Amino acid sequence: MIFNRSKSETLSDNAELDMERIPEHVAMIMDGNGRWAKKRNMPRVAGHQQGMEVVKTVAKAAAQRGVKVLTLYAFSTENWKRPEDEVGFLMKLPGRFFDTFIPEIKANNIRVEIIGEIDGVPADTKRVVLNAVEQTADNTGMILNFALNYGSRAEIVDGIKEMALAVQQGELAIDDITEATVSEHLMTAQLGALADPDLLIRTGGEQRLSNFLMWQSAYSEFIFMDTLWPDLTADIFDETLLTFQQRNRRFGGLAENNSDKK
Repeated sequence: MIFNRSKSETLSDNAELDMERIPEHVAMIMDGNGRWAKKRNMPRVAGHQQGMEVVKTVAKAAAQRGVKVLTLYAFSTENWKRPEDEVGFLMKLPGRFFDTFIPEIKANNIRVEIIGEIDGVPADTKRVVLNAVEQTADNTGMILNFALNYGSRAEIVDGIKEMALAVQQGELAIDDITEATVSEHLMTAQLGALADPDLLIRTGGEQRLSNFLMWQSAYSEFIFMDTLWPDLTADIFDETLLTFQQRNRRFGGLAENNSDKK
């Protein structure tokens, strides 16, 4: 199921989550919707519809486990290359999602946030998404962060342009540009200290980032799964958290110096 797990990461049947070591920020590339539908002789959009239900399952599970930020790659800047009818269906999904899930989002104290070029999506989609952000703005629990019309390279380029303009206008000195400065000019800056994912999961069997959080994931733990997104369950999500907890995150240092890091 998780095919990059080493022998040392084999989980016992009675393994239990350490609730003190839950990753604070989990990012997920939700891949495999189309293949899930094809296996069942269904149109690709049926996979996206089922995938929407899995978003609800995973969001509630993550919030209940104590994850502070769950970032989901909902639509990339490259996804516009897909067939027009599929893109149209994907742009309508946020409306269907929030129409049915907002009550549960509120009940679970989840706050919705968005990263991506939101001005580049259809007006109806933008309205629905921003309305969800507004409706949940006062919630204090997990942040459900959707990457919508998002591309990491474009995000970095835009951040560089902002810094270059600040230098040009005398508001920023070149020698003052640090890694922190770059992070402050990315879309995830709104997440503060939680901007960088502790764990990045990709379903569907592929092993690449696909232009997703490339700067932010420099020290993320990666889990690549054969499981197609519509087949993901809360139990499988828990298994990824257990696998994460078996990792030794050294951040470039020695193991003994980082034993207390998540």
